Amino acid sequence: MASPSSPVFSELARLDILVAVPPDEEGTFLVRELRRTRASVRSLWPLPETLPDTSDVIFCELASGLPARLPWVPGNARAALVGVMPAQFSGDFDLLRTSAVDAVLHRPLTAHAVMTCLIIAWMRFSYERRLRQRIAKLEETLRAVRLVERAKAILVAKRNLNEDDAYRFMQRQAMERRVPIAVIASAIIDSQAILG
Repeated sequence: MASPSSPVFSELARLDILVAVPPDEEGTFLVRELRRTRASVRSLWPLPETLPDTSDVIFCELASGLPARLPWVPGNARAALVGVMPAQFSGDFDLLRTSAVDAVLHRPLTAHAVMTCLIIAWMRFSYERRLRQRIAKLEETLRAVRLVERAKAILVAKRNLNEDDAYRFMQRQAMERRVPIAVIASAIIDSQAILG
């Protein structure tokens, strides 16, 4: 297990972990091993219609119908998901794909396997979440650029300004009002739509 002073251990200790596996001997072992990280760990069995979305990491039995029980749409997970292979796995590998698990934990469970899956799932989920945030920011920037370009075209046509002067006009308005330039551009476009 990671050293209690390591950054990984400190990060794991802040997690909220949900364990949705049968409370048999291995389920009890899994909960005990996860509690060694000092994370908040709670158990839930049987599987509800929809898993709660209040955890950072979910260890869940890979059961048929699992994708429908996830509280998010594929590609927009709100928690790291570790699929726990049932003792008698039917070989339904499509279930792995449709559940979009971040890691898979095989039985019989070992302490090292539990810790490895936890770390891999959390790091992978965290990385993907950062990527989704960056993509959202880029999309917002692209929308703002498009608004500014449309507003510049309106100012060029209506005020007989060149593009540089139209941009500087919007920039001045944004600075005076202490708002992003996209807000000014949007107001110009809206006023054009209203006034014709």
